[in-house]
Amino acid sequence: MSRNTNKTAVQGAANYLDNMKYEMAGELGLNNYANIDKGDLTARQNGYVGGSMTRKLVQYAEEHMKNQQ
Repeated sequence: MSRNTNKTAVQGAANYLDNMKYEMAGELGLNNYANIDKGDLTARQNGYVGGSMTRKLVQYAEEHMKNQQ
């Protein structure tokens, strides 16, 4: 049973974020991340995926804010 209670801030963004997660994992050499048992990965490996996503999202937001000025 899943215990994840995280909710996206923007409705409809969950699929985009999932795709982004798998793309980041692939770039980090974690192929087939969607089907891997995350418990078999180290905290560092899982952290790299989340950290890469965060960096990319912050970069996107900064570019978006810059273009609105």
